[in-house]
Amino acid sequence: MSDRIEAQRIAADLEEPVDEAGNLARKFGLDPYEVNYWIVDYDEMNELIAYGGFQRRYPHWRWGMQYDRQQKQGQFLGGKAFEIVNNDDPSHAFLQESNTLADQKAVITHVEAHADFFANNEWFGMFARNPNAAAMLARHADAIEAFMTDPEIDRGEVEKWIDHVLTLEDNIDQHVPYEPIDTRIDLIDERDTADVAEQLEELDLSDEVKGQVFTEEWLEAQSDDEEGVTFPAEPEKDVLGFLRKHGMRYDEDAARADEMEDWQKEILEMLRREAYYFAPQKMTKVMNEGWAAYWESAMMTGETFAGDDEFVLYADHMAKVLGSSGLNPYKLGLEIWQYVENATNRREVVERLLRVEGVTWRNFHDTVDFGQVVDLIEPDPEVASVVTHLDSLDSEDPRIDAEALDDARSGEIDVEAYPWKVLTYEGLAERHYSLTKPQNRGFVSRVSQEELERVSRYMFDDSRYASVEDALADIDYARGWDRMREIRESHNDVTFLDEFLTQEFVDENEYFTYEYTQSTGDYRVTSVDYRDVKKKLMLQFTNFGKPTVVVEDGNYNNRNELLLAHQYNGVMLDLGQAKDVLERVFELWGRPVNLKTIVKEFDEHDVEVAKRRDREPEPEEVGRLIRYDGDEVTVEELPWDAVDHLAADDIDYDTKPDEWLA
Repeated sequence: MSDRIEAQRIAADLEEPVDEAGNLARKFGLDPYEVNYWIVDYDEMNELIAYGGFQRRYPHWRWGMQYDRQQKQGQFLGGKAFEIVNNDDPSHAFLQESNTLADQKAVITHVEAHADFFANNEWFGMFARNPNAAAMLARHADAIEAFMTDPEIDRGEVEKWIDHVLTLEDNIDQHVPYEPIDTRIDLIDERDTADVAEQLEELDLSDEVKGQVFTEEWLEAQSDDEEGVTFPAEPEKDVLGFLRKHGMRYDEDAARADEMEDWQKEILEMLRREAYYFAPQKMTKVMNEGWAAYWESAMMTGETFAGDDEFVLYADHMAKVLGSSGLNPYKLGLEIWQYVENATNRREVVERLLRVEGVTWRNFHDTVDFGQVVDLIEPDPEVASVVTHLDSLDSEDPRIDAEALDDARSGEIDVEAYPWKVLTYEGLAERHYSLTKPQNRGFVSRVSQEELERVSRYMFDDSRYASVEDALADIDYARGWDRMREIRESHNDVTFLDEFLTQEFVDENEYFTYEYTQSTGDYRVTSVDYRDVKKKLMLQFTNFGKPTVVVEDGNYNNRNELLLAHQYNGVMLDLGQAKDVLERVFELWGRPVNLKTIVKEFDEHDVEVAKRRDREPEPEEVGRLIRYDGDEVTVEELPWDAVDHLAADDIDYDTKPDEWLA
């Protein structure tokens, strides 16, 4: 902020919330990076959001466009910027000075949970462990700015080159760590790269001479010598990496491919490196935002981090975050985390009850008094209400922090403001036990017979309890939180949805799928089956929600042409956009580029019949090859055997590496 005095005043008011939010996060079992908080004004916040959470990025028009969009969203649509935090060690979070104290506290608690996710999720670890990202991005900004101001390099050419690369920024391999392209030995073509087509280019012969001396039949014969041999040997997901290793620039003056300039290679590699850095954020958006929303709520409402005079403002804050339209990662993520917690805690309770004499999975619903169960698992009053039981708390109790208890009794800790300081992780887990919250009190009774049978079959401990009271006295209140942290470490959005989106979750949260129907010409609800909902959702997160396109051949038809392949999962490419992208790829390859894909076609007669019979027509799936040669885009039909390997047997949302499936 330009007004340093005002910034210092605001910062002074936030010092205590920042310190205590970090302390509380660690009491909850979180292990976040340290966070540096910055006070910024409205314009600075919009700029940071445009820059993806960093203060310096390379010069490019995209940042101005994003800044303008963010500013207009706040000005005309009532949008409000609450926070932005980046994945770095230490993390950096930015607080907008015009927000209320309630908003600031919500942001701070939210940020601490994000910092925990950054530090402990293995996908972040794979791509960006100890990234020092701010320094990396600043170096890139300096380097690209130097290219733009170099009198021997046309600034417009640099901007166009960046545009070409950004078109493909999501076409990397999500399942391997970043590696500089010069060390990727798997992308070295072991064949003689100076093949026939390249040698013809070097001869600089006219098309007329080439046509007379080197006929199509002769060229095809050369290709036949290596029939079945492609480069790369396996489809390459890191399209940017392949283009960096083997791409060329197209020299319009000479009308031929030429080696990339050094600045072009460097920019391509820098932007590729940034794409890998930002990949885990895109891969874990639902998990990460849901995780942050969960712990923010636990702190702000569960531990009254929002004061009495701030609670209504905070409720409005949370309503805006969870109530935004469209696919809302905050809402979806929070609901799944809550379901995971409830399901894990329910299993703990069910396992205990199934070990009670006379209780089996068959008679469970007839035998168990669920009202009694909820009463018995209520937190101990001494843990639930620390303030009123301060004198009777036992310092030897594992749920009690003995040192903090002494400080609270001596007045060094304001126990009314911070009752959680007197409790350990175990005490907080009991205090916040999910199954006793009003909205979850019926969750245990809704356990299905199928789940009861499964739990009974796989119980490791079969010792018996004499009564329900004895069984529930032994429950592990922290089991749900422990399981949540395990999941936070290993999953991304696709695997998270795949494993935890169940029919019970879909029914409770009223999810459904909708599709455009040819028979009615509008969108209709099509299914409430969890498998359909899961597939529909995961298609929006697989490969960042973008089509999966791989390099299939870097020497297509032995002519140095590039062949890309769309791994078709039931969703067609937008052919108009695909053609535009091929024109960009041509600039990075320097030679003709091709794309194989599959499209759906509807017979007009079948559509009319379907409308009359109120059903959907069956589309025909056909192969297409889109080609751009530098002058025009052409589309030709391919036989099915040329694209059959691209088609998924079903909606293919499984993006796990092959070795995971071993």
